[in-house]
Amino acid sequence: MAAALAAAVAAALGAVLLAPGSTEPPGDGPAAASSRWGAAERWRPPGVRMDQALLLVRNELPEQGLSLLARCGACHRCSYQLLAVIPPRDGGPGKAVVVDTQHPLSLLLNGSLAGSELCKIQYHFGEFGNYSLVIKTLSTSTKTVSCDIVINEGPVNSYLPILFAFLVYMGILAILIIWRLVMKIDPVRNWVYKKLNPRETDRLINSELGSPNTTDSISSDPAPRLWSATSHQRLRSLDTFRGLSLIIMVFVNYGGGKYWFFKHESWNGLTVADLVFPWFVFIMGTSISLSLSSTLRWGSSKQKVLGKILWRSFLLILLGIIVVNPNYCLGPLSWDNLRIPGVLQRLGLTYLVVAALEVLFTRAGADSGTLEMSCPALQDILPYWPQWIFILMLEVIWLCLTFLLPVPGCPRGYLGPGGIGDFGNYPNCTGGAAGYIDRLILGENHIYQHPSSSVLYQTTMPYDPEGILGTINTIFMAFLGLQAGKIILSYRDQHKQILSRFFIWSIVMGIISAILTKCSKEEGFIPINKNLWSTSYVTTMSCFAFILLLLIYYLVDVKRLWSGAPFFYPGMNSILVYIGHEVFENYFPFKWKMHDSQSHVEHLTQNLIATTLWVIISYVLYRKRIFWKI
Repeated sequence: MAAALAAAVAAALGAVLLAPGSTEPPGDGPAAASSRWGAAERWRPPGVRMDQALLLVRNELPEQGLSLLARCGACHRCSYQLLAVIPPRDGGPGKAVVVDTQHPLSLLLNGSLAGSELCKIQYHFGEFGNYSLVIKTLSTSTKTVSCDIVINEGPVNSYLPILFAFLVYMGILAILIIWRLVMKIDPVRNWVYKKLNPRETDRLINSELGSPNTTDSISSDPAPRLWSATSHQRLRSLDTFRGLSLIIMVFVNYGGGKYWFFKHESWNGLTVADLVFPWFVFIMGTSISLSLSSTLRWGSSKQKVLGKILWRSFLLILLGIIVVNPNYCLGPLSWDNLRIPGVLQRLGLTYLVVAALEVLFTRAGADSGTLEMSCPALQDILPYWPQWIFILMLEVIWLCLTFLLPVPGCPRGYLGPGGIGDFGNYPNCTGGAAGYIDRLILGENHIYQHPSSSVLYQTTMPYDPEGILGTINTIFMAFLGLQAGKIILSYRDQHKQILSRFFIWSIVMGIISAILTKCSKEEGFIPINKNLWSTSYVTTMSCFAFILLLLIYYLVDVKRLWSGAPFFYPGMNSILVYIGHEVFENYFPFKWKMHDSQSHVEHLTQNLIATTLWVIISYVLYRKRIFWKI
């Protein structure tokens, strides 16, 4: 019933989002058509694409031509780029220029006489807007020049589709809440159970990448019991956290409606897309702690467990190489341009290191609180000091390589994007030491060719955000998740202790991030950077992860106010959903030919429907008790 309801709602959402005003593909005439969201149809300026506006530059200075340059407000320390050369006044309508609307722009007008700077304007243009920039002389005696922007035709509000989609999904949530309240009425619940005969499938054990064990008995109670020393019931909050991260990851990988904040940040800073991968790594570490603790407690030898860890890591790396190289079918050995790093590859290496550390150094009784120690308040840390020393040594290696390794043609310790960043002084230094190590060891043809910095910073060097050096901090992120698992193990069933320690760890990580970044985006010692997987990025994401896990654990496993749905279902089949959404990305019904590819409405509709379909698929698989484990 839930799957059918979700499918119907997804279809309705698509129909409603696409309903207001039909559009024609851009470029079919002198003025391609577009519709204002929730308003009457309007004409799109010719040659203007999504996230762009038209600017007509009218030069009324009779004696000199002009050079129009622009710099994006999000481009840190970037040099101005030439947009157009404007001739002296000729009585025409002006020079048409297409400008970006995602971020504020700084416009610079230079005169042709001695290269004088006439004026500088900061302006945030709106999508599909039509503007005029008028340059004229205010006073002939003082030769004062004015530069004014006039709105010829107002822009569209491209964010209204997000609001509408949010209201639709909130409506779905309200319906589900009402359904749950109705189900608390005994006659109704008994009738529904009699008709549907639901079965619990929580007795499956060890989901992919390590998850806590479940009971071997089938419970008739749809709400799972808490994991404890005598009941090895899986914590739904962990699968819910994993599923939440995964679903957001699927949505942003599909395009996120082509909104800039659903894409990865060009370099320093954070967007929604930058949150989910580290959260997935974090909860993987938490699951490793609980899973391996249970496995070793039941008598499995360390050699056997290490063998399984090696095999699982190998499979993840192999699957990752296949998934990120979709053109492998073009030849039997397309090695020349084979990309080696990737998300699954990094997960495999991270899992190998963190899980092996846990198996090799964990002492018997450490996770049950039976070891005697001088400081019981640190019983979730002190027994694991060898692991901490190893992780801190890895972090020292990252810092030394990042800030001390000589990179040819680049300043030592460079953390910038290269290209036109840093005023174009280091165009081939993208990623500093991280990029240099990847190009040196893997080769330029075997890493990602189109990094997120290539658009805004106009970088030309290949750079891989899942490269070698960043894997060190991914291991650090997973180890912090492992620490969350140790808290659950050390203070089992002591919910206040668990919640308080989650909160303390979040505060500690937040303070470290504030120190490293100086509470700024660009000016800190180590800025937050997903491409580099910088230390501050890990501490910031772990701060958020501890808080989010605290909230989900409290709502799902402590108070049972939330079952974890719908995120619980993809969280139970995370590897299948991740690989499936990558493999079938360009196949119907996850993608189809758009009526207007320059419309946020159609992209958002397609991406939401595709993401919702994966939630439905994971729900059906859950009901059928089909799980893909590695």
